[in-house]
Amino acid sequence: MNLPLLAQRLFNTPLAIHPRKAEIVVAALAERLGISHISTEYAWSGDDESFSRPARDTGYDVINGVAVIPVEGTLVHKLGLLRPWSGMTGYDGIRQTFLGAINDPQVSAVCLDIDSPGGEVAGCFDLVDLIYQARGEKPIHAILTEGAYSAAYAIASAADRIIVPRTGGVGSIGVIVIHCDWSQHIKNDGIKVTIVKFGDRKMEVNTLTPLSEEARAALQHDVDETGELFVSTVARNRGIEASVIRDTQGATFSASEGVALGLADEINAPDAAFLNLLTLTEN
Repeated sequence: MNLPLLAQRLFNTPLAIHPRKAEIVVAALAERLGISHISTEYAWSGDDESFSRPARDTGYDVINGVAVIPVEGTLVHKLGLLRPWSGMTGYDGIRQTFLGAINDPQVSAVCLDIDSPGGEVAGCFDLVDLIYQARGEKPIHAILTEGAYSAAYAIASAADRIIVPRTGGVGSIGVIVIHCDWSQHIKNDGIKVTIVKFGDRKMEVNTLTPLSEEARAALQHDVDETGELFVSTVARNRGIEASVIRDTQGATFSASEGVALGLADEINAPDAAFLNLLTLTEN
């Protein structure tokens, strides 16, 4: 378990994640807080051929010329893996996989297979810009295998088209910061914390002392700045006025609502959407 790492990536830093997912994570951390890390990029290679991949995994599967890139679970900045693992997908893995597919002569189109509540802000928007800038090289379709929220929606918005199933959803175009004040808990345990620092604003946001008005304002500034980046990015990607995106106020939308707002292009089952992409590449 790596308690300090996960706490650092979850608390007091902007997140682009579905609010309910954030609540679930925080609730779970009340009992257990930890994360393990696997550094290998190699795929499984067992005796059972149905579970084997090439010795060196590209991170994507190619089906009749279409590269399928999975974007699943909680999204994190650096996972160190090409494919999703333990309910997480890394922006670093998506980036490397996407670049590989775009430059692969055997790939004629890219399918972003997305089902995610979002995740970390760090690393997200640089990845989104990379995908957006690749438009025109090969068709890029975001086929949602249920929902794309917050950071996951930012990624989907960079594609040429977004297809959402009828029971799926999109949106949550917003940013949150979670701050936990443990000062009363520490006091009840009979522990006195002393902070010695250089610089008045050093460690102004921490879990050991109550959040001051100045610290809260600083956090709000970070949230607002990142939120405006989110709004302008989606507005550019989807060709929608920024005011329309801003007015969604971070809400989530059903498939039909998302299409009506211009946040998605089509309601269709994932299999049918993929067949349409195959037909597009064949033509």
